Amino acid sequence: MPISRQDLLEPINLADHLGKVELYLGQVCTIAGISKMQLDYWTNKAQIPTKGRKQRIYDIDALETVMLIKQAKDKGLNLGAAIDAARKFREQNRELAGEAELVA
Repeated sequence: MPISRQDLLEPINLADHLGKVELYLGQVCTIAGISKMQLDYWTNKAQIPTKGRKQRIYDIDALETVMLIKQAKDKGLNLGAAIDAARKFREQNRELAGEAELVA
């Protein structure tokens, strides 16, 4: 029985591949809505891990951290408090994800 074109392709879950994404500084700035100077400063202050030697490369976890810091700053927190809030939020989400895996 021949395979039809509709049977050939299946839906793709992009979330399964986000861990492979790497973004340059400018791309992170565009997504997060911040300046390059802000991102550079936040990266140093929050010790956000990056790859790359000549230019910083951010993974999805780093992007999430930046966006959480931005969200906290937009809600009125100073940078130090925003960094702490982002770290706590990520820790809580990791714990919840771990518990969900244990249940499944």
